[in-house]
Amino acid sequence: MAYRPIDSYAIIGDMCSAALVNLDGAIDWFCMPRFDSPSVFAAILDDTKGGSYQIAPENLEEAKRKQYYWPNTNVLVTRFLLEMAVVEVIDFMPVGSRSRDSNSPRTIVRRVHAVRGNPKMRMTCNPAFNYARDPHEVRSHDGAVVFRSPSQILTLRADVPLSIEGAGASATFTMQQNDVVTFILDGPRDGEHKHLQLDEAKDAFVSTVEYWRNWLSQSTYRGRWREMVDRSALALKLLTYDPTGAIIAAPTCSLPEGIGGERNWDYRYTWLRDSAFTVFALERLGFTEEVTRFAEFLNNLARHPDEDRPLQIMYGIDGRKTLTEETLDHLEGYCGSKPVRIGNGAYDQLQLDIYGELLDALSLFNRDVRPIGYNMWTAISRLADYVCEHWTEPDEGIWETRGGRQHFLYSKHMCWVALDRTMRIGDDRALPTKPLWRETRDRIYNEIHTQGWDEEQQFFVPAYGSKTLDASNLTMILTSFLSPAENRAKQLLRAVMRGPEEGGLLCNSLVYRYNVAETHDGLSGEEGTFNLCTFWLVNALARSGRYDPELLDEAQLIFERMLGFANHVGLYAEETGPSGEGLGNFPQAFTHLGLITAAINLDRALGGG
Repeated sequence: MAYRPIDSYAIIGDMCSAALVNLDGAIDWFCMPRFDSPSVFAAILDDTKGGSYQIAPENLEEAKRKQYYWPNTNVLVTRFLLEMAVVEVIDFMPVGSRSRDSNSPRTIVRRVHAVRGNPKMRMTCNPAFNYARDPHEVRSHDGAVVFRSPSQILTLRADVPLSIEGAGASATFTMQQNDVVTFILDGPRDGEHKHLQLDEAKDAFVSTVEYWRNWLSQSTYRGRWREMVDRSALALKLLTYDPTGAIIAAPTCSLPEGIGGERNWDYRYTWLRDSAFTVFALERLGFTEEVTRFAEFLNNLARHPDEDRPLQIMYGIDGRKTLTEETLDHLEGYCGSKPVRIGNGAYDQLQLDIYGELLDALSLFNRDVRPIGYNMWTAISRLADYVCEHWTEPDEGIWETRGGRQHFLYSKHMCWVALDRTMRIGDDRALPTKPLWRETRDRIYNEIHTQGWDEEQQFFVPAYGSKTLDASNLTMILTSFLSPAENRAKQLLRAVMRGPEEGGLLCNSLVYRYNVAETHDGLSGEEGTFNLCTFWLVNALARSGRYDPELLDEAQLIFERMLGFANHVGLYAEETGPSGEGLGNFPQAFTHLGLITAAINLDRALGGG
C-alpha cells in the first residue's frame, strides 16, 4: 500500500469508536472498543505494519472511485465504476441501544452490492493489535475467522467462504448483478451481548439509517449552506462518547500538521475547550441532548477537583485525569512523520482560557436548554472564584505551546468571558453573585486594552510584550469583548487580513493561527493554515459587516472559498496545507463546529432567520 491523502478518508462510527475508510475501500484506522483504545487497524500511521481491512474489485487499478454518505446519515457508500460493472461497498457501525453500552461488542458491517455487471471482488483483513505491537493467532471457527491477541479478539464472518492467509484473512468472489454479500467484523462479547448475525445485517442497516435521520431531524437550522451544516453536525455527533457524554477533539492520533514534522498529537480525548465550543454549536442547531449530557459529564468532573485547580484542560473519555504521553517508535508515522504519539503530555498544563469557554457554553445552556440549579451554580461559583484568584498568572495558552508560560491575551480575554457569563447566569436566575466577580472582570477588561494593545502596530498582541499577531484574538469580536463597530476591532481585522509577508495571517483566504517563525512555541517545523481560525475570521467579518457592507462581502467570499477545501464527503482535517491538502488529525471537531457557527452568523448577517 501507499499512503492515501489524509483528506481522502471518510468516517463511520457508533459514538463509542470510529473507523476511517478510504477511496480504495480500505479501513486504515480503527480502535476498539473505544476511541482511545489501542488500534487494530493503523495503516494510516504505518502502511506496512499498521494493519488494514479492504474490500475492492480485484482490478482496482482500473476502477473509478466515488464516495458519498447515504442521505442524512453517517452510513458510507464507496462506489467502484468498472468498464463492465458497478459495485458499491456500504459501510456502517450499528447504533442505538448498543452505542450507550460500552460493553456491547463494537461492530463494523460491510455490505457489498453488485449494482451492474458481474464484478470480481477481493477482501483482505489484516489486523495489527495494540498499535501493531502484539502478535496474534488466526483460526477458522464455524465458517468465521477469529483473530486473537493477548488483549483482543476480533471475529470476521461473511456469507462467502473465508480463507486464512498468513496472519490475516481473505476472500475472492464473483458477484452477479443485484447480489449482496455481507461481512461483519466485531469485537468480543460477554454473556449478556450477542453478535450481530449475517441475516440481521439488512435490518441493522435500516435501523441505523433511521437513527441518523431521526437525530438530524432535530436540527432547527434552515439557512444557507444547510447541507454542509448538516454534515458537520453529523460529524460532531460521531465524536461524542455515548456512555459518558464526553466529546473528543478527533478520532485519530499523530496525523501530522506538517508532513515529516514533529507536530503530531493524540486528539482522542476530551478537551474542555473543544467540547465547550462543540456543545455551543450543537445547541445553536437545536441538539439539546448532547448539551445536557456534556453538562452532566462536566458536573461530575467538577465534584472531584484537583488540589491546585478545579478543572484540567482535558480528560479521558471516561473522566480519567492522567493521559501519559508516549511514542511508538516502531511505527514510521504518516508518510514518515515521526514521532507517533499516544497519550497527551499537555493534560497537566495550565490553560486559564478553559473557564471562559465552559461558562460561555453554560450560559447558553441556562438560557436555551435548562435553567441552572443550586448544585451547578455552586460549581460555577467555585470556577469564578478560581478565575478571580488566578487570572494574573501566566499559562500555556490555547495553542498548548511547549515553550514556557506567558501572559497570553486569549487566556486573559477568556477569564473576562468567564466572569461576564457567570454574572449573566446569576442575573438571569436571580442567584447570589459577588462584587469581586464584577470588579475583577472590569480589571481584566482595562488591562487587556492597556497592556495587550500595540498602539504602533494597531492590533492586539498574542502575549504581553510580543510584537506579532495571533488569530485567537479575533474571538474578542465574537464574545462582545470588542464592539464589532469600534476602531480597534476594525484595525485587528485589517492586521489579520494582511498577507504573511506583510506581518498578517491571511493566505489564499485561509488563516494561520500565528507566525511559526516568529513565535517561540517550543516545536520545530511548519504547519498549515488553521481551519478554525479561518471560520473565526468569517464570524468576525460577519459581525462587523453589519456596519460595513464590504466586510460582509469579504466574509461570504472567504466562507465560500473555505467550503471548497472540504473533502469529497464534506469533511475537514485540523489544518489546510499549501496545496489545499488536509493536515492534522481527521476529522476535526474544531473545524466543523467553526463551520456551523460561521454559517449561522453569516446567514443572519445576510438576512437569514
